[in-house]
Amino acid sequence: MAVYTSVSDDEVSSFLALYPDSGRLLSVKGITEGVENSNYLITTDVRSYILTLYEKRVNPEELPFFMALTDHLAAENLPVPKAWKSRDGKQIQTLAGRPACLIEFLQGRWTPTPSAEQTRATGEMLGKMHKSLTHFSKNRPNSLNLENWHILAEKCGFEAMNQIEAHMGDEVKKELDYLDQFWPKDLPHSVIHADLFPDNVLFEGEALKGVIDFYFACTEVRAWDLAITYSAWCFDQDNRFLVDHAKALIKGYHQSFALTEEERAAFIVLLRGAALRFLLTRAWDWVNTPPDALVVPKDPRDFFKRLVFYRDASLEALGL
Repeated sequence: MAVYTSVSDDEVSSFLALYPDSGRLLSVKGITEGVENSNYLITTDVRSYILTLYEKRVNPEELPFFMALTDHLAAENLPVPKAWKSRDGKQIQTLAGRPACLIEFLQGRWTPTPSAEQTRATGEMLGKMHKSLTHFSKNRPNSLNLENWHILAEKCGFEAMNQIEAHMGDEVKKELDYLDQFWPKDLPHSVIHADLFPDNVLFEGEALKGVIDFYFACTEVRAWDLAITYSAWCFDQDNRFLVDHAKALIKGYHQSFALTEEERAAFIVLLRGAALRFLLTRAWDWVNTPPDALVVPKDPRDFFKRLVFYRDASLEALGL
């Protein structure tokens, strides 16, 4: 569930009045996908919008960075939702005591079981974004980098992770030591999406219609973005590796922005880092979500299995 802050129809109508030609409110519907912010689908007699209220995990001071990022990508005709500007030119307002934005609504739906062709299209779009971002000047530090993985692992507790899955905490400790030694810090950096999971890509059939949710975007090793996407798209719901999806993703990426030889050589290390990052954030939510909470935490064991898989894999077996 991702509606943490409730808003009334009257509040939404008053909010819409800040925007020129926004139309008369017809309906307000909470969107249950996502875990970070409160989101509503707003329908007026003119168009539909996404209303986002930013909750505690998002630093309000960083919102101008996210707005500038999506504005930049949209200006280059990439299917990214822009934040609408109010009559006084502002993209960030306040609603129900929360920072809030009125976001462009994009057509399409996400799929939990993407096809190989949808995966290829996602790789191609990621490459286009990386190409566009080579001339994006703003930066945002990665608040979930290797240093923070150590901190998060300690907060989760290695024994607590062993209780989630046998030896998980022990293996996380070993992996942190490995990544301390081999993390490829000298590869090209840029702003990256950093969370390009299937629920952040919208399709109509096989056609990609939109990329959403840039609130983990940061400046980091560029190829790590592809490693995150690979880890999210190239396994089925039973954690079986999908080599056809892997080859399709890499093919799509190379159609618009190819990996360098140095990035390819380091890719398994980047995959291990991607798996560990999501293992740890999911483990944190798993350990700290009360049993009666409305939010169902995602299972960290999925990415533990992928981490173990990457340790024994070759570049060729991974479709690279």
